Amino acid sequence: MTIYLDEIFVGMTASTGKTITEADILMYAAVSTDTNPTHLNADFAAAGPFKERVAHGMLTAGLISAVLGTQLPGPGTVYLGQTLRFRGPVKIGDTVTAFVEVTELNLDKKRATLKTHCVVAGKTVIDGEATVLVPTRA
Repeated sequence: MTIYLDEIFVGMTASTGKTITEADILMYAAVSTDTNPTHLNADFAAAGPFKERVAHGMLTAGLISAVLGTQLPGPGTVYLGQTLRFRGPVKIGDTVTAFVEVTELNLDKKRATLKTHCVVAGKTVIDGEATVLVPTRA
């Protein structure tokens, strides 16, 4: 369902959640070509700061894109920009919930600004801000 420019308002929220799997990490590595051993090699990761393999930050951030493109505003949304601050690791088996909240509207430019963040077990692992072009009615 698309939320059109004439329906969107400051304070609207949406979210989605996903449990990160081994397969998610392997598929993301294949598609993105990011084969950093921190994500793929348990022995290498054991010597790193997280002591085990972690998901790609951009895999986790992709859940924000999923909310914007499927829920708020939804299909037809054009992503214009995104800031991201990575606050903590996401490990295999973690359930990540991505949240977005409309914080500003520019009706003349048909744009919305949204606060974005991802949470694992109550802890923020990513926060930032997105700017999108909101769909309008034909």
